[in-house]
Amino acid sequence: MKLKNKLALTGAATMAALFLGLNANAARMDMVDVSNNNGYMSTAEYVSMRNEFGVKALTVKISEGSTYKDPYAASNIANGQAAGLYVNGYHFAHYKTKDQAIAEADFAGQTAKAVGLPVGAVLATDVESQEANNQSKATNDCNNADFMQEIQKFGYRSDIYTSGSWANNKMTIKDKTGWIAAYPYVVSGKNWYSTNHAWQWSSTAKFRISYGGFDVSQLNSNYYTAGQKSTVKPTNKGAVKANNRKANKSNYQPSTNAKWVMETKTYTLKTAVKLHTGASTSSNAITILPAGTTIKTDRAIIQGGYRWVRQPRFNGYGYLATGPASNTLEYVKSGATHTYYTVKSGDSWWTIAQRNGLSMTTLASQNGKSIYTTIYPGQRLVVR
Repeated sequence: MKLKNKLALTGAATMAALFLGLNANAARMDMVDVSNNNGYMSTAEYVSMRNEFGVKALTVKISEGSTYKDPYAASNIANGQAAGLYVNGYHFAHYKTKDQAIAEADFAGQTAKAVGLPVGAVLATDVESQEANNQSKATNDCNNADFMQEIQKFGYRSDIYTSGSWANNKMTIKDKTGWIAAYPYVVSGKNWYSTNHAWQWSSTAKFRISYGGFDVSQLNSNYYTAGQKSTVKPTNKGAVKANNRKANKSNYQPSTNAKWVMETKTYTLKTAVKLHTGASTSSNAITILPAGTTIKTDRAIIQGGYRWVRQPRFNGYGYLATGPASNTLEYVKSGATHTYYTVKSGDSWWTIAQRNGLSMTTLASQNGKSIYTTIYPGQRLVVR
């Protein structure tokens, strides 16, 4: 999820997070999940999602760790219910032991009750933290089971949210369970994770009257709509069909005819970046340019899922991937001045992010990393 707790999935394909399902079996926008990062969401916005995009369910961030309560949870739940959506919740987990898992479940359950999450709703554990990454599969399985068993004592149904790369790798996700995130280039008619409850296929979906990008999922069972009564149906089927078709497209279209464009800029690197011999991640690395390096570029191109820039050098050119083709944010910012934090023993992405008023995802991305990247004492991270 995002902190905006959502997964920063690794690898070239997942980093680009592009979805080009232009076929008749394009993924549906059955469920939206929201957190404090989406800001205040009105009933009107949820009604628009329902009527124009076919959204059936809403999953609201409730809590994180053992202390954080999402300040927008109560309004999201109330306004989502008023719009006739099935409403669920999720807790962003940091537990490493059985006792911590139970303590976080108690905290999440009590918080969910206080903000009005209806009994019978799903209260999923969002397992994507650095803590979980450092545990064995067996330990994660035991901790997840303990959390979910405890959650049921509050009258909520349980489930696990994680990435496709973690499912059955970092933890066990059995058939007929699980909410899995995976953002492919092309679906080609495939219904991903069809044996699981839900498949989150985009983290950048747009809605007509709402600002920013949203996480959207296709429901492959009725698990996230069961146990709550709603007879509300989308009122504009034509709009639903057209908007879902649009949502399954991207501005990025792979092409062998991509052209370089003039772009004369001076950049200061926010993080260490590989300088390649060509505009491809498979091309050889000339060197790794450290954070703080100033470079001048003369061309830019969108190719292979990335936005590339070209750096003139004394013996030719070097090429840098500045970010996903679908993302206007770059690893580099022109003339940037930064504040750095030196990692100490015991630090995690979460503790550093909380200390500096950032989300883990934002902290990691502005350092050119994912929340799954191991950080070490003495390492410097950009925090401003």
